[in-house]
Amino acid sequence: MILRLRADTEPHHRQALLDELQRAGFEVTVLTSGGPAIIAVNGRAVPDAFVGRFMRTGVVEEVVTPSEPYRLAARASRPEGTVVQVGSVRIGEREPVVIAGPCTVESRDQLLRTAEAVREAGASLLRGGAFKPRTSPYSFHGLGERGLELLAEARERTGLPVVTEVLDTDHIDLVAQYADMLQIGSRNMMNFALLRKVAATGKPVLLKRGFAATVEEWLLAAEYLLASGNDRVVLCERGVRGFEPATRFMLDLNAVPLVRQRSHLPVIVDPSHGTGLRELVPPMSLAAIAAGAHGLLIEVHVQPEDALVDGRQSIDPATLAEIVRRVRLLAALAEEPVLV
Repeated sequence: MILRLRADTEPHHRQALLDELQRAGFEVTVLTSGGPAIIAVNGRAVPDAFVGRFMRTGVVEEVVTPSEPYRLAARASRPEGTVVQVGSVRIGEREPVVIAGPCTVESRDQLLRTAEAVREAGASLLRGGAFKPRTSPYSFHGLGERGLELLAEARERTGLPVVTEVLDTDHIDLVAQYADMLQIGSRNMMNFALLRKVAATGKPVLLKRGFAATVEEWLLAAEYLLASGNDRVVLCERGVRGFEPATRFMLDLNAVPLVRQRSHLPVIVDPSHGTGLRELVPPMSLAAIAAGAHGLLIEVHVQPEDALVDGRQSIDPATLAEIVRRVRLLAALAEEPVLV
């Protein structure tokens, strides 16, 4: 059962309700960051008399029981939608947010040049991998902590909040010291121990869809984060494995409006991994925003042909600037949002 609290509920009134539930022996999860507070009452059923008393307090606006297995992430739990704030950037509102940067931090010169270029192109956050999961053990796996230090320097220089990936539980505390937003990659979407510990940092989380995951599995992965008390979650569609060898993955834009119907969490799209081809990134970026995405995650390199990782799908800063211009124009031209 989900208790949706009134948007104007004072913190002490919310705490009084929580205290009452806990005294009565109920296990509760409370989410407060991305919108009006939600209290999930776990375990045994709540007696009708208790529910009636909640409603009479004026604190509880509505009691809902979502039918989906991902009840905290379900649209019914927060119909107005969740907005996730990363630094001064808000993801989940009308204007699309563009996160851009190199797939991997290769050197100080490469990162700082790219960071300054993506800022000038209009991006709102900087992405970059310090620890990289690679299919081959012989490929470049990133600079580790040195890469994190360089990302922090790039943030200081450009003012852009930093998004970077966490690969395993041993790295969480280290990465959280440097990053403004923690990314869970496609390969780790169902690493539930990692999800719980990342949630516990309280940092915003970018959750990529597994490349063989259904939408329900993806939302259940998000539910692990929410059930651990962290509703600062942004979903990222990055393509699923298909049968067509001409592109790296199949970018599933069906998932964008579907997720917006089923969940209150913001959803963005990664057309770089979703296509694997830089010439497809601009049109699929526009298609993603037209489908209702709240933003984009794009790989950018000042010299894509020399990139150590994923150069074929990386675009240059000039292309990014044109994408930013066009997606903002597209969003402004829409008289109504795709979904409330």
